[in-house]
Amino acid sequence: MRAMVLDKPRQPLQLRDVDKPRATKGQLLVRIATCAVCRTDLHVVDGELPDPKVPLIPGHQIVGHVEEIGEKVNSKFKVGDRVGIPWLGWTDGECAFCRSNRENLCDQARFTGYTIDGGYAEFTVADARFCIHLPDDYNDVEVAPLLCAGLIGYRSYRKTGNARRLGIYGFGNAAHLIAQIALYEGRELFVFTRPGDLATQQSAKTLGAKWAGGSDELPPEKLDAAIIFASVGPLVPAALRALAKGGIVVCGGIHMTDIPSFPYVDLWEERIITSVANLTRRDVDEFFDIAPRVPVITKTETFPLEQANIALDQFRAGELKGTAVLVMDSN
Repeated sequence: MRAMVLDKPRQPLQLRDVDKPRATKGQLLVRIATCAVCRTDLHVVDGELPDPKVPLIPGHQIVGHVEEIGEKVNSKFKVGDRVGIPWLGWTDGECAFCRSNRENLCDQARFTGYTIDGGYAEFTVADARFCIHLPDDYNDVEVAPLLCAGLIGYRSYRKTGNARRLGIYGFGNAAHLIAQIALYEGRELFVFTRPGDLATQQSAKTLGAKWAGGSDELPPEKLDAAIIFASVGPLVPAALRALAKGGIVVCGGIHMTDIPSFPYVDLWEERIITSVANLTRRDVDEFFDIAPRVPVITKTETFPLEQANIALDQFRAGELKGTAVLVMDSN
C-alpha cells in the first residue's frame, strides 16, 4: 500500500510502498477514505513533540471503512462499516486514570499518528475500542476535521463550564468549529486574532461573534472564560487580563511556547489556568450527539495523499482557507 512516511523529524514525508497491515486481536483493519491534517501533525513533523515512533505514518483524523475484523472485537462493528479513528488510540484500561473516567491521562496511552501509525496511508489498523461510528449527516471529507479539531476543541469548550462571555484566542480550525456550538448554546463570543488580521476578525463577526479584535487588545467586556487554541505562550497572561473574577483560561493545544512570567494580581481573585490533554470516549459521544444538531459545518481543502507535504507546508505558512483533508484513491 502507499503511505507518506516520516523517517526523521524536520524532514519531508516520503511517499513509499509499505506492507499492508493485518488486524490482530482487538483491532480493525480500515481502508482509509480521508485523513484531515491537524496542527499536531505539524508539531510531530517539525520535531516539537518529543519521541515520535519512527519511521512513522502521521495522521489522526481518519475516516474509512472496516475491511477486516480481528479476534475478540466487540460486535458493534461489521465489515463495511464507516468508522472514524481519532488521536487517542489505546489505553491500558486498568490504571487509576482509566478507572476514574480519565483515560485521556493514562500513562501508557498510545496516540494515532504519533506513537502508532496513522492515516496518511491507504490502510491502517486501530484498536476497535477507540474507533467511532460516524453520523451519516457528514460525508467523508466533511467529517474528518471533526475527529480532532472538533473533539479536542469540544473538550476545551466544556472546561469553560457555563461561561456566558467566552473568548477564543486563535481562530483556526478548532475555534471555527467550537464557535458554532458556543453560539448555538447562546454564549456571547469574543474572538482574538493576530493583530491586524482584519479578514479573520470579519469572518468571526459574520459567524456571529459579538466582538473580534487583535490579541493585543482587551475586549469591551470582561470574559467569564477564554480558550487559547494558538500555540503562543504569551497569550496566557493576555487572556488572564481579559478575565472577570473567577474566570478560567483553557489552553487547548498539545504544544505551546513558553508562558512568560506575569504579576500575581492577574491570577488573583480565583482565576484559573488549565490545560486539555487528549480526549475521552465520552467526549466523542457527546460531541457527535450535538454536532449534527447545530449543525457544525466544516471548511475544507482536499489534497491527494502524495501531496501531504504541500498540505503541511501551506498549513505551516497560514495559506489554507480551510482544513486540509488528504483523499485516498486505493482502487
